Amino acid sequence: MGSQTRAALRVFQQRENLPVNGSLDETTLTRLTLDTPLYTNYVVTAEDLAGLLPIGKTWLEKSEQSSLAYETVLELVAERSHSNPKLVRWLNPQIDWNKLAAGTSVQVVHSAYPDPIEKAAFLRIFLNERKLQAFGASSNVLAHFPCSIAARVDKRPLGEELHIAALAPNPNYTFDPVVFPESAEAQEIGRKLILQPGPNNPVGTMWFSLDKPGYGIHGTPKPEEVGRTESHGCFRLANWNAEYLLKLVTVGTPVFVDP
Repeated sequence: MGSQTRAALRVFQQRENLPVNGSLDETTLTRLTLDTPLYTNYVVTAEDLAGLLPIGKTWLEKSEQSSLAYETVLELVAERSHSNPKLVRWLNPQIDWNKLAAGTSVQVVHSAYPDPIEKAAFLRIFLNERKLQAFGASSNVLAHFPCSIAARVDKRPLGEELHIAALAPNPNYTFDPVVFPESAEAQEIGRKLILQPGPNNPVGTMWFSLDKPGYGIHGTPKPEEVGRTESHGCFRLANWNAEYLLKLVTVGTPVFVDP
């Protein structure tokens, strides 16, 4: 039971008109019912294994790769089941992840999201609580996502009304050394680089441009760090949440940034 679980419980309790305390009390537990099994199986394919690609350690090495795909089967299975790799390991203690053949069945959490019931009327980003929420036309919560925010306070557009300006699924990434003044490698390179798409791209598998230069909402190669670490200025979601957000928004959707 961590801070993100408690935050999700508070949203659920609010939607269900229960006492909002972020605790898994008896009333909440009774309401948390599923019409699908808790677990399912993911069968690893030959295509999964063939698509794995070690990721370079430096910006220059990454820019020379044909894609920024998954590095390991564990990473692939964890991300496709919206899970921390530690959970996938725990559910499958019998598996040797370094010697895994095509056709292996892996137990994972049944994590498929429901189809959206409506488009979002607006988004709200809550800086202190590190969360992004999508709201419907009646101000009803459609989705709740953990979110990383800018490390520097002056990079946080507090109180502003922004808008989605463009949508870019599976984007490439332009590395600009100006954005990384703390990186000796960046300053040594001294020029922009183009990194190819993939889940290990610095902005993950989805990019939403905002109508404030240099700002956006995007995915990440490290979903387990979302809401726990900070970014250079953008709003960072797990790849699977960024991909689901694409189903909720359109160009022009308002984005409010709250304390």
